[in-house]
Amino acid sequence: MRTTVPPRAIWLGTAAAAAAVVLASLGLTAWLALDPCHLCIFQRLLFMLIAGLGLLAALTRGLIQRFTGGLIALAAVAGAASAAYQSWLQEQPPDAISCIGGQPGLIERLVEWLGQQMPALFLATGFCEEKELLMLGLSLANWALLCFLLTLAAAWWALRRGARPAAPPVP
Repeated sequence: MRTTVPPRAIWLGTAAAAAAVVLASLGLTAWLALDPCHLCIFQRLLFMLIAGLGLLAALTRGLIQRFTGGLIALAAVAGAASAAYQSWLQEQPPDAISCIGGQPGLIERLVEWLGQQMPALFLATGFCEEKELLMLGLSLANWALLCFLLTLAAAWWALRRGARPAAPPVP
């Protein structure tokens, strides 16, 4: 007997996982006195967005659910791109490249503004190229990249599930 996972369950799981990543990020930052950078804060913001959108997708149906799922996939792609860039920065030789300097981009301006509004959540005090913490040989940026890719896979799976007509009940 084959069981199927409904899209609603996938979206709830996605929301819960994204919220857990945000809570872990906040907990590790406070507990280990880490200095998150602009890209770290931007990724945290994207996980918050994914958590909220995942909950919305779980509570809706049809076109609204698919649209919200598409936004989740888009946020996961943006997060994967920023985490991949940060991972690349961290693999460069020391003092070879820095995320600081030049005119601040859109991400930096957004994070700076959010940091002024809610410093406990969004204040960026670190450098993107520094690996402050390694877990199982991976930096937090590497872990974020993995989580964003898993989120993208879950979104793709849920969107595919939602596109299929429901199977008729078995008598």
